[in-house]
Amino acid sequence: MPTLPLLRRLPAALLLAAAALAAQGQAIKPAADDPYQSLPWLDMRAAHLDQRPLRFDPRVQVQGPAFAEDPMNVPITVRVDPALGTVEKIVVLVDRNPIRRVLEYWPLQALPALSFRFKLEQASPVRAAVLTRAGQWHVGGTWVDSAGGGCTVSGATRKDGSWTQTLGEVSGRMFSRAPGMDGAARLRLQVMHPMDTGLVAGVPAFYVNRLSVRDGSGRELARLQAFEPVSENPVFSFDFAQPPTGGVTVTGADNNGNRIASQLP
Repeated sequence: MPTLPLLRRLPAALLLAAAALAAQGQAIKPAADDPYQSLPWLDMRAAHLDQRPLRFDPRVQVQGPAFAEDPMNVPITVRVDPALGTVEKIVVLVDRNPIRRVLEYWPLQALPALSFRFKLEQASPVRAAVLTRAGQWHVGGTWVDSAGGGCTVSGATRKDGSWTQTLGEVSGRMFSRAPGMDGAARLRLQVMHPMDTGLVAGVPAFYVNRLSVRDGSGRELARLQAFEPVSENPVFSFDFAQPPTGGVTVTGADNNGNRIASQLP
């Protein structure tokens, strides 16, 4: 049975515990300016974005389906209003994925626009953070609903073993775009890769983690770093103000050091 001095100290201890719980409750409140009022957002910002100024900005457009019928292949398009100025980098993040960073993109000589597909574990905000040359992050997003499970299921080529026959193969095509659309040309390319998240039992993380697109003179046009949530056999679309000259060379590697190299006419 507790002694009398201990009983006298008990109310003070309870007050301290209550104060600690209250402080913890305040710490996990969502950011006041976050349009999605998402609890993970502050941790995401600290982990994946630096301490530069940041604002939520409708000029960063993230387009995706209202409901992801196939959570392993969720199509996303990011477009940035030219009024923001020169874009240095685009980071795509998903609040409620077990792996929140999807990709990072440096447009370099391309337009600040990108289309791709990714794996979604559950309904979540999908965000694009755009760093401008002025040194500020501009963040836009969209909400994608889903039955979920996209990050914890093996892809088709992993299940049937066919990925070993096509690993690293690249195919692509340059499209002319209609007047009035963003850019004069679009490059769509596919890289054959299982893109394993590492969240399936017995299958380690195995994914393309860097790609570079160059023109015929060797000038780098665009650079991309992908992470585990990007879909199996990923397809990326890049837009250009003018079609690249002299063909296109695509190089890169996955996280196991397997090289990717292809020359497209």
